[in-house]
Amino acid sequence: MNLKHLFYFWKVAKLGSVSRAAEAINVTPQTLSGQIHLLEESLGKELFSRRKRSLVLTETGSMALKYAEELFALSAELEAMIKNPPKERSIEFRVGVSDAVPKTLAFQLLKPANEAVEGVSFSCREWRLDRLLTELSIHHLDLVISDKPIPPSISVRAYNHRLLESGITFLVEKSLVYDALPPFPACLGVLPLLLPGEDSAIRTSIDLWLERKHIHPRIVGEFDDCALMTTFGSARMGAFPIPSVVEKDYTGSGAFKVLGRTNQVRATYYAISVERRLTHPCVVAITKSAQRFSKETPRAGDAADTF
Repeated sequence: MNLKHLFYFWKVAKLGSVSRAAEAINVTPQTLSGQIHLLEESLGKELFSRRKRSLVLTETGSMALKYAEELFALSAELEAMIKNPPKERSIEFRVGVSDAVPKTLAFQLLKPANEAVEGVSFSCREWRLDRLLTELSIHHLDLVISDKPIPPSISVRAYNHRLLESGITFLVEKSLVYDALPPFPACLGVLPLLLPGEDSAIRTSIDLWLERKHIHPRIVGEFDDCALMTTFGSARMGAFPIPSVVEKDYTGSGAFKVLGRTNQVRATYYAISVERRLTHPCVVAITKSAQRFSKETPRAGDAADTF
């Protein structure tokens, strides 16, 4: 693509007419129109629809304008940086966090990057994994943190880096606990239950585990977003599972009681990057510290807490 042609298109789209754009960049309207026509020919798509004397962006033109805005904004930033270099430049770390990852776990995983890399600036996005992987593939993200590896159905050139593995703990808002409540895990067949959605990596494992225990739960809610599930749990809507590695973060306030833990269901979390060999200083700091969380995880078979 000829960037000069793209620049002419950008100017016309921004100023709304060929004549105004021609005057702004000191070229003739004929030259400007000709260059934009060459750009359309090279793309095989029309960027403007001509309506009487006005120009209207086509759907392709609107998409092209977004990319042109980003390209020329970055160009202006580069020029400014070269002419007026800052004394200290912060390192931007752009990370995507899958909806299914507990926010408290995401914070604990990202925190080492802030401690290890001076001047780091975080840009965090939360989305579905498929959308995050798309952003990663075009280098809009440096890292994706997910509860599962790259699905076979998604074709992106990226690599899975295992961060940690954890059993799960079932919590409930303390007012729902009563003396006659059966011990764990039988209590899960009595209390209303909130579970991760079917897209979650651990949902199938939880279902199979409940079936092996001959527990038939009353499921009152299913959630793709772990934070929303926790909010429903805090509103006394039912018991819910979390990875045991962050159990202390949930029980510290005293609002939740631990019903029990199981290591027969394992939650695994991944750092996904376009690098086979990790070099970004923030990512290196995260992967090096992740194992510490696994060592701090409460470990038991199927253990009940004392109510």
